[in-house]
Amino acid sequence: MSNNKANLAFIFPGQGSQSVGMMDDLAAHTPIIEETFKEAGDALGTDLWGLVCDGPEETLNQTDHTQPAMLAAGVATWRAWNEAGGARPAIMAGHSLGEYTALVCAGAMGFADAVKLVAQRGRFMQEAVPAGEGAMAAVLGLDDQAVVDACESASEGDVVAAVNFNAPGQVVIAGARAAVDRAMEACKAAGAKKVMPLPVSVPSHCALMAPAAERLADVLKDITLDAPAIPVLHNVDVQSTDDPEQIRQRLVAQLYSPIRWVETIQSMVDRGVEQMVECGPGKVLAGLNRRIQRRLPIVALADTKSLQKAAENQ
Repeated sequence: MSNNKANLAFIFPGQGSQSVGMMDDLAAHTPIIEETFKEAGDALGTDLWGLVCDGPEETLNQTDHTQPAMLAAGVATWRAWNEAGGARPAIMAGHSLGEYTALVCAGAMGFADAVKLVAQRGRFMQEAVPAGEGAMAAVLGLDDQAVVDACESASEGDVVAAVNFNAPGQVVIAGARAAVDRAMEACKAAGAKKVMPLPVSVPSHCALMAPAAERLADVLKDITLDAPAIPVLHNVDVQSTDDPEQIRQRLVAQLYSPIRWVETIQSMVDRGVEQMVECGPGKVLAGLNRRIQRRLPIVALADTKSLQKAAENQ
């Protein structure tokens, strides 16, 4: 890695950015992309590269496949960035699953360990709530507190909560299906511009994930963690830590706690970040960032051209 850059941050996307063929352009120009996916596939005993290239999409969208695929995509892009002579960022963060990608790229967790861990994480999440019993929805055009209040009034003893604070006026809620339906109506009544159910099979980051978190904690005990070489802001508390035990605790808590993405980006700016790179497929986080910090330049490394141009400009 070449130069350190004090005002540069890297952010890593999570589930929702995956698509069949998502790494085609980068892989055509950079052998390390396919090599990284082969490494991940070997760790899992599956053809992960074949799934990402050829689908089927339904299989890629199953959370226990999506999570290792997105982790491998972010790590592969990071490796390609380093090969291209890109600068070393001062700080990192990842959205939900992306936090694991950030920890791998920061040197806190081994890649093969992480690939196996997130596949298990996806399975634990799927098994925590029977199919059809949980739901998630996006609420647009309503302030955070109004969404929180709507969830509280709609719960009626069931779980429903605001779980992703993605951008101003963009909050995701999750919980038991009936409670989410009631909360969606309450958000509309409170003046939300748009409320839409999300096509997901798992109600992530709410209290229904507590059983999955317990199982994840057991697996994490056996994973070797090191102090990150680059600070990683955690979703749960928007803080970084060098303590492996603290990292474990934050990864466990993340499963049933909100993703504080707006605060994460604002914290980076407060720390002097003036440039951001979205490291992985798609441009979801770049889109959110333009709503959080409109003037903050961000580049998404979605293809070879954008990666090479961004690396040269550092």
